Amino acid sequence: ERAVAAYATIRDVALFTNKRLLIKDVQGLTGTKVEMYSLPYSAVNMWSTENAGILDYTAEVELWTRAGHIKIELKRGINIREFERLLAEDIL
Repeated sequence: ERAVAAYATIRDVALFTNKRLLIKDVQGLTGTKVEMYSLPYSAVNMWSTENAGILDYTAEVELWTRAGHIKIELKRGINIREFERLLAEDIL
């Protein structure tokens, strides 16, 4: 397995490999609670993206899987279309 791309989000990290998407989800005010998701591309049924607007400082990616729904907030300046291209290459 090899890393393809990594994105730092507001408090989280999304890492694309050639086999799966790894997501580190930091929760709570102190950030002491951390959830890790290992999501094989074959488990993704659908995704959507939302661009950051003029007053909005984040872009959002939502993934629907067999196991549930995952939302990732990306920092402003991250190329959401590149993120989406990586998803499409591995999922479709």
